[in-house]
Amino acid sequence: MSNPAHDNNMITVTLPDGSKREYTTGTTGGDIAYSIGERLGKAALAVKVNDKIIDLNRPITGDADVAIITLKSDEGLELIRHDAAHVMAEAVQELFPGTQVTIGPAIENGFYYDFAREQPFTDSDFEAIENKMREIIKRDEPFTREEWSREDAIKFFKDKGEEFKVELIQDLPKDEILSIYKQGEWTDLCRGPHLPSTGKVGTAFKLMKVAGAYWRGDSNRPMLQRIYGTVWRDKKELDAYLHLLEEAEKRDHRRLGQELELFHLQEEAAGSVFWHPKGWTLYRQVENYVRNQISAAGYVEVKTPQLIDRKLWEKSGHWDKFRKNMFIIKDSDNSELEDHESTCSCGCHGAKDKNEDNVRYLAVKPMNCPAHVQIFKQGTKSYRDLPLRMAEFGCCHRNEPSGALHGIMRVRQMVQDDAHIFCSEDQIISETKEFCALLLKMYKDFGFENVGVKIATRPELRAGTDETWDKAEKGLIEATEATGLSFDLAEGEGAFYGPKIEFHLTDAIGRTWQCGTLQLDFVLPERLDAEYTGEDGNKHRPVMLHRAILGSLERFIGILIEHYAGAFPVWLAPVQAVVATITNEFDDYGQQVVDTLKKHGIRVESDLRSEKITYKVREHSLKKVPYILAVGGKEKETNSVAVRTFGSEGQKVMGLDEFIAMITDQAKMPA
Repeated sequence: MSNPAHDNNMITVTLPDGSKREYTTGTTGGDIAYSIGERLGKAALAVKVNDKIIDLNRPITGDADVAIITLKSDEGLELIRHDAAHVMAEAVQELFPGTQVTIGPAIENGFYYDFAREQPFTDSDFEAIENKMREIIKRDEPFTREEWSREDAIKFFKDKGEEFKVELIQDLPKDEILSIYKQGEWTDLCRGPHLPSTGKVGTAFKLMKVAGAYWRGDSNRPMLQRIYGTVWRDKKELDAYLHLLEEAEKRDHRRLGQELELFHLQEEAAGSVFWHPKGWTLYRQVENYVRNQISAAGYVEVKTPQLIDRKLWEKSGHWDKFRKNMFIIKDSDNSELEDHESTCSCGCHGAKDKNEDNVRYLAVKPMNCPAHVQIFKQGTKSYRDLPLRMAEFGCCHRNEPSGALHGIMRVRQMVQDDAHIFCSEDQIISETKEFCALLLKMYKDFGFENVGVKIATRPELRAGTDETWDKAEKGLIEATEATGLSFDLAEGEGAFYGPKIEFHLTDAIGRTWQCGTLQLDFVLPERLDAEYTGEDGNKHRPVMLHRAILGSLERFIGILIEHYAGAFPVWLAPVQAVVATITNEFDDYGQQVVDTLKKHGIRVESDLRSEKITYKVREHSLKKVPYILAVGGKEKETNSVAVRTFGSEGQKVMGLDEFIAMITDQAKMPA
């Protein structure tokens, strides 16, 4: 029989290693940390109780799983970033009285806080704000939590002139406990949790930029000023991050795209790319490589329409979910109605809005999957036709917000290396294994060997029953395990018709990019009535594997540009060699070398200008051409070339035949 006194006064704490300890009810996370060891007590920042992080000094009142949060963990770093935002807000209000604070969360790599102030902040204010932040951190002010009534909180912030905080409080659910945190004399509305004190934030931070941000993301509300900062565990991490930003700026595909004459973008075609000759050469190399690989892997290539009636999108489910991102065109058969609307005053266009189903709309396709099902459905399919691997370099359009567009990384018009594998359920594992092997081989050919894998499970908004999703998730996890790849789960991030495997590349400076996907779909074949005749003579639904390796070709090329900093391997380089004459006296030999290289399939240009050879070499080095061949009298006499390799010092004289053998080998597209 249990001891009632023990039950009432003691709690059992289970630590991450599975060990159990008993403490008095009301013991705090800080007490537990010190009871384990003084070093842990000093390092403790917060405590996780039954998977919820709370302040270190809050009492624990019942049996619980407990973990101490330290700076080594991701949760600890996020706490520092959250509290850095609070410290910055206090610093701003001390320096600039009358400034209102709004919200300030932790974000990836740092934090921000939105301020309401008539006078704009500038980068020149950053030094003063950073110095004040260091002063507040040095004060080591404790974070203390209080619970206030709604009325008291509203009165407090109203009296301070904090209109935005008052609005936040008024919009909170009536039953929500209002927690107020103080750091010294400064007070803010916050759910928490927080560090024990401002001193724990440390000084490995830097303010980065100021930008405009509408209050609560609404363009009809006041424009606020958002100050961004970054903060890390120590100066070494901060310096590494700042170095990464410097490297990323040097590699920015938008700048390199202009400098290397690959592409340009302009307002008149927002979100669409103007490919220049060199850029289009690179694009075609990528596309042709993919085509060669998938052809060898048993895919058939198709082409489907750009404009498709909304009825198909409604049937597939895309109309309801993606319509706001579709470019919609009213069928020209309704032009008479349109003309009437533009001239009448009877209000019939309002009535038309209420009867929208009577109007025929076409959508510029945002994805290819429903169209591929239509090809599958033509004619009779049997189990002998499966798996059917159907690929398309499908040009898709998505109405992305203008503020979200980013160079060629995020565009409105894109081409996807899209494919759909129609197979039976017992082919899921074998098809997944083959796809993963193909994907990893292709990534390696492009120079990416570090690939992370995630399985994204059912989102909140989805098509299909829970039973269907259970089956799809189980099938995809089993198929991924069969490949031998390790993976993490990304809960709730699947497509609306099925779970998916995500493949994340790591580039030359350590950034990750999600590119390839494999989605397991039982829903779309059902919705669009796709079927095949099984070995038993009955009709069956195929399983549909939606897959892409590069994803958007535009985005992948942007990643390639930044990964290689524009210095592509020879097989990808738009210009693989330049022949530059030392003086115009040897132009004839220079042209002879160019012609010979072209006959061997080398992408080569000549530079016969009346410029010094050092000038020519410097200019083509800036264009990151893999090989610059200088030719003069000695080279002409010996049928040789003086080879300068990009990124290397000096030059090497080689016989022309020897150089051709070397470069043709390097220029071969991976098999």
